[in-house]
Amino acid sequence: MNITIKGFILKEFKQTLRDPKMRVILFGIPIIQLILFGLALSTEVKNIRLSIVAKPNDDVALSIYRRAIASTWFKEVGFLNSDPVEAILNNRTEAVIITPSSTLTRDLEKDKGGGQIQLLINGVNIVRAQGIERYLNAIIGSELSERSKRNSSRIESNLSLLQSSFQSPLQFKIRVLYNPSMESAIFMVPGVMCMILCVLTILLTSMAIAKEKEQGTYEMLLSTPISPLEIIAGKTIPYILLGLIDVPIIICAAVLIFAVPVHGPLTFLFISSFAFILATVSIGLLISTFAQNQQQAMMGGFIFLFPAILLSGIMFPIENIPNWIRPITYLNPLSYFATLLRNIMLKGGNVDVFIINTTMLFLIATIIIFIGLKRCEQN
Repeated sequence: MNITIKGFILKEFKQTLRDPKMRVILFGIPIIQLILFGLALSTEVKNIRLSIVAKPNDDVALSIYRRAIASTWFKEVGFLNSDPVEAILNNRTEAVIITPSSTLTRDLEKDKGGGQIQLLINGVNIVRAQGIERYLNAIIGSELSERSKRNSSRIESNLSLLQSSFQSPLQFKIRVLYNPSMESAIFMVPGVMCMILCVLTILLTSMAIAKEKEQGTYEMLLSTPISPLEIIAGKTIPYILLGLIDVPIIICAAVLIFAVPVHGPLTFLFISSFAFILATVSIGLLISTFAQNQQQAMMGGFIFLFPAILLSGIMFPIENIPNWIRPITYLNPLSYFATLLRNIMLKGGNVDVFIINTTMLFLIATIIIFIGLKRCEQN
């Protein structure tokens, strides 16, 4: 190895790791972040405050309500004696089951072509509202299906219209692949791993040259017989190595704490991690060439991180992004790495997916390193 680059690497390692607090940030905080994000970020809708407006003798409505509470998705609020819209407005409840002025039981027993149920949902959080609707549709469908089996053929004929909105004449079995238990952690933790590695490598690297500028030593570096390529190599290699050290730590935490499987080959996992870290370190280095001090470098890192995370598919599917903004995701290294991690860890590592996404990461890294090299030459 070039003695100049070797000296740069040793200097960056000593400067970064000499502080015990920095060692905790580099190797301890990622595990804490993984635990916190893995537990906090969930696609499941839980603890829904549910109320009911019905007659006390309405057995069907009460049975549906009790079944909903027993599902553990809902929290019991009980009967509402006030305006249900006002109750939702005042945040006393999130959803209200409302039955007709008579009773749902009587409507089903009479020859009226079925009963009616109104479901009032707080739609401020549309994702949560859609989850509530799905849950209650399934609960009402199950209740009516069981009741139709217990009751006489006359009641079955009266239930047919109401059941038609919940049941299909076709019955099919659903088989969920790669995450049969439908646990949010198994889907979210690989994405959180991307976020943690991205934050660490970009923020640390973005302050590398900015720190030299702030201390006035950057001009001294340029005046020495050191090429811009050696400066870039000396400033990036240490953070690439630190990022690679964090990879097995984060993977072990994901496997041991959240039981996230690793079905694919570890070689795929570490090659893709190296490609991603190379891309994020090069982005951090490019940011540092524009920043004049560490504060600007940190702000530049966060300016990149927030849109990159939102447009990566970690939390929301890329397919949901409007077509006019979706091309930006093709420039986002997080989207490729999130695809790679979920493919390797959950699906076993399809070779085509691995080659395409890893190639794109190396291509992004090469282009950004070239731009960063040109920026160093201009400075």
